[in-house]
Amino acid sequence: MRYYTTISALAVLFLFPLLWSGWASLEEPADYLRMASFGEGVGTYATNSVLVSGMTVGGTLVVSALGGYAFARFDFPGKNLLFLATLAILMVPYATILIPLYVLLGYIGLQNSLVGLSLVFVMFQLPFALFMMRNAFEAIPRELEEAALVDGCGTFRAFSRILLHAVRPALVTVGLFAFLASWNDFFAPLILLNDGSSFTLPVAVVSMTQHTFGAIDYGMLQAGVMVMAVPCLILFVILQRHYVRGFMSGALRG
Repeated sequence: MRYYTTISALAVLFLFPLLWSGWASLEEPADYLRMASFGEGVGTYATNSVLVSGMTVGGTLVVSALGGYAFARFDFPGKNLLFLATLAILMVPYATILIPLYVLLGYIGLQNSLVGLSLVFVMFQLPFALFMMRNAFEAIPRELEEAALVDGCGTFRAFSRILLHAVRPALVTVGLFAFLASWNDFFAPLILLNDGSSFTLPVAVVSMTQHTFGAIDYGMLQAGVMVMAVPCLILFVILQRHYVRGFMSGALRG
């Protein structure tokens, strides 16, 4: 009984801000209309966020799946050092390297670019993603892969057709984390994007709610918060089973 009481209390605690924001955003439906027509239009900002999140998720999944498989199955010189160097990214303060990254993106022609922003997000997701995928692949019995090789599958075919299916929960977890990080991030787009037509939703929402003398339009702010929150809620509800399995199987190993 105490367990269910505690869980219910925590659920109410976490859901209350979201429910309050939803109720506040519906008090004035005109706030949504004003938000939709701000600047380049909320459709443009939402499209930018979708593109950035899609590229971030895709890039993170590809690199972390291949890298995690390599770290889990192969021995090569400097393996542990390289893995530790990747994890060391977590020890670098996020804000301190955005300006150097902005300069670097300028050298390679990706400054003020959604592609460049996505690459930055992928880089910051790699430590967690590689850790998850390495542990997930290590949890798979080697006999499964060896059986596939005996049946005539090559290494890459066994990886793509068998092992990836076995680590699907970890892939979902990594992809969901990458989506949430890129969809909700405000600071990196603020620094790396300087063209209003390239803004993502978090930057656009902050821009559209600022009025004269620093006053905030809370109606538009709540509407923007709900527009940003709904996709995250839908994805989490749909993928929660795989998300929990991914943490239980891969992230807790080792």
